[in-house]
Amino acid sequence: MEKSRLLYMRGDDLQQFQVFSYVSPEERVSADHPLRAIRKTVDEVLRSMSRQFDKLYAETGRKSIPPERLLRALLLQIFYSVRSERMLMEQLHYNLLFRWFVGLEMDEPVWNHAVFSKNRERLLNQDIARSFFERVLRQAEGHLSDEHFTVDGTLIEAWASQKSFQKKDGGGDDSGAGGNFHGHKRSNKTHQSKTDPDARLYRKGGGQEAKLAYLGHVLMENRNGLIVDAMATTADGTAERDAAMLMVYKRWKQQQPIATLGADKAYDTRGLVKILREMQVRPHVTQNLNRAGGSAIDGRTTRHAGYQISQQKRPWVERIFGWMKSVGGMRKVKLRGLRNVDWLFLFTAAAFNLWRIPKLQPAGV
Repeated sequence: MEKSRLLYMRGDDLQQFQVFSYVSPEERVSADHPLRAIRKTVDEVLRSMSRQFDKLYAETGRKSIPPERLLRALLLQIFYSVRSERMLMEQLHYNLLFRWFVGLEMDEPVWNHAVFSKNRERLLNQDIARSFFERVLRQAEGHLSDEHFTVDGTLIEAWASQKSFQKKDGGGDDSGAGGNFHGHKRSNKTHQSKTDPDARLYRKGGGQEAKLAYLGHVLMENRNGLIVDAMATTADGTAERDAAMLMVYKRWKQQQPIATLGADKAYDTRGLVKILREMQVRPHVTQNLNRAGGSAIDGRTTRHAGYQISQQKRPWVERIFGWMKSVGGMRKVKLRGLRNVDWLFLFTAAAFNLWRIPKLQPAGV
């Protein structure tokens, strides 16, 4: 009797699947899912960009992938660390959460990965990425500091191998047998990557391996650690300081002055400190006491409590780079050319802000 009862209570493993489903993707996603708040913000941003999208498309011809869906799909690729467009399309085939976020119905066909990549290249550029980033930032206005900021840069490995770094004069491969470069003098003046000509051979610090790379730069506000500006540049010894001056100058020109700017000791140069002070910015830069000639920052700056606060806030920028690399896929970028790397870095910065903003909202909002 006991055995028959257990068999009766056991569910049946039927393999006959229903043809129709009456539960929409909207109903399947829980009300407290983290993507709901992000989707709400993204929809507001994309609606405000509608006229800008209209200017990118012809009035006649075959309809392309809606730009709103394409951008939502790219955000998913960043949030879930999907490493290729092929895998992203595969996820959209069967992942109901992905379909809901992008805006695809249950039975809507998914695009071919090559078509998706072609549409992405056509749509996305610095202007679209910049517009998207700035509109996302407006959604966080109540959470931003308007006085205290931090700047830093990070290495982005290029999608090019060391063997592609060859002589500019066409002298052939000087890597030696087995691709061993030891003993061969190579520099950016004499060599260039045949795969990605914009990439530069660069070493981030002493004792580290030189890699073909770009540099990514962010300007972070110090209240909640949100990114207020971002850009990518070619990799060289002055790029970090040059990018810092450009981002600060942009805010100064737009009458959005910066009171203090924190940075690590790589920014401790007399030229940068002088320019910052000319723009009425107090340089809260970490002192590099081992530099020839000493630090450009003296006791007139370091004695103030605000300097110590900036130094405590400065490590927050490393969390941004950690997220952009480990989650956002910026450790080794899969696009080639500075223009492509720049828009992708800026778009990934916007994705970081989208991920961060809901965490700053009061409970129940």
